[in-house]
Amino acid sequence: MIEISWGKPLTLVVTESGDTQKISTIEQAKYWLRKRWPVVDDARQRALAAVESAMECMLPVQVARKAFENAARSAGFRTADQA
Repeated sequence: MIEISWGKPLTLVVTESGDTQKISTIEQAKYWLRKRWPVVDDARQRALAAVESAMECMLPVQVARKAFENAARSAGFRTADQA
């Protein structure tokens, strides 16, 4: 399978102790949204829909990335540059 890069990796701080997870492809973003996300809210649903649409070439990858970033903030994640 070919993974789709979405530019500069997005590094999320995923634990209170500062552990991080680097998200560098749209497939990784989809996995995190479906399997590892701590909340189910509208932001997560919008991000998942955007990621799936981008994977089907129906939406630009950068739009999906922005939706993912919004969902991450909504879920309480910080990015590594905010830590």
